[in-house]
Amino acid sequence: MFGELLRREGGRVHWVTGDCAVPGLGVAYATGNDQHLLNVRAGGMGLFSGADGAFLQFAQERVDGVGASDFLPRKLFGEFIEAQVRKCTDEALQRGRPFEIHGDDAVQLEPLLGGGYAVRLARGALVKADAVVLAMGALSPRPLKTVSREALVSGAYVLDPWRMASPAQAPGRVLVIGTGLTAVDTLLAAAARWPEAELVALSRHGCFPFEHTAQPLPLFRGQAALDAALLASDRPLAMLRHVRQAIAASPQADWRSILDGMRPLNARLWRRLDVARRRQFLRHLRWLWEAARHRLAPASAQAITKLREQGRLQVHAARVLKVDGHGPLEVTVRDRATQRVHSLIADRVVQATGLDTAVAYTEHTLLSRLLRDGLAMPDALQLGVAAHPGGQLLNAQGEPQVGLYAIGSLLRGNLWEGSAMPEIRAAAHQLATRLAASNLDVEARALEAQR
Repeated sequence: MFGELLRREGGRVHWVTGDCAVPGLGVAYATGNDQHLLNVRAGGMGLFSGADGAFLQFAQERVDGVGASDFLPRKLFGEFIEAQVRKCTDEALQRGRPFEIHGDDAVQLEPLLGGGYAVRLARGALVKADAVVLAMGALSPRPLKTVSREALVSGAYVLDPWRMASPAQAPGRVLVIGTGLTAVDTLLAAAARWPEAELVALSRHGCFPFEHTAQPLPLFRGQAALDAALLASDRPLAMLRHVRQAIAASPQADWRSILDGMRPLNARLWRRLDVARRRQFLRHLRWLWEAARHRLAPASAQAITKLREQGRLQVHAARVLKVDGHGPLEVTVRDRATQRVHSLIADRVVQATGLDTAVAYTEHTLLSRLLRDGLAMPDALQLGVAAHPGGQLLNAQGEPQVGLYAIGSLLRGNLWEGSAMPEIRAAAHQLATRLAASNLDVEARALEAQR
């Protein structure tokens, strides 16, 4: 978002980055593990809308033999982001484009009488702005309700898989709660760090993400007809039926190309569902959608398969009923197939359940303050903040909050699909264009008043 704004003319741009070593990387691209791969091909990755080839060129200058179809390490994309930020700031300085980067946390927004906001920072500074964009990514994870206080303070329960410190003694068994993309990265990291450890993964359905094909797929020829049928539906089960019928009617097509073809439509389809039907989707179909839509790079999928074939990794479809103990921890679960309740003992339990965007329960200082001050409100299904499709937040009365926007994962309740890089790039481009136009309009009116 910062780069998109810098590339346009207008007023001063402030970037409040928090206290981080390299701004802009977040948890996804700050990893130093080469096994943590992008799940988008190199040719489709970029920082700015319409500039997909930039990352591929960057990678090819540093790694021999890289192709557009390759799934590269996320840390390499992090290096690309760092280089792009430097380039944007250098070009802005050359053009005389005013900007400031604040290595501090925003803790409060105070609406100003004439419009805009004063952003209060943790160390006391006050930054005034006409508009504010919340681009915070994932919130800090909250422990599952089934985890006891004893387990949390034991040191054997890891709440944040990206900050997994090594214990004094290597664990004999590591249990990972979750089987999504975050869980896969956690399992691969644990397997490399503790080569003798037994690995256990569990989730309600015990299903890992499906695998990308090694090469890009051709477009699905029947996509236009499927899109029309989907847009005429307002029930998740009816939409699923249309997708299944398209797959059955086209045995020569790969189901992944059909789902990929739906990508431009996903936000529109989500908005067609009322709250009750969105809840139905979350309860019954979310797990399947996540596994099919957010797929693994082939190398990651093969590494997980190898761990299972070696007998190092066990996978359980079960619900976690309780996590207790001082270390080792006892994890009580109910098996999905048999409904039998039993316990698993693990030296280390890692919560890797993915994004947490339930802002009503967050301890994030700024977001919780926005809710208390009535400047924002949670989405009805606790998927993020309530907002218009363009990202403008709704206040406690359900009215658009002028000059206050969100982008990315905080808009899951509004868009459902909004946290992947291609969607974030497009949203950042559109919002930056809108803000720049608004700023130019304000300047034009000011000049007119001076005449």
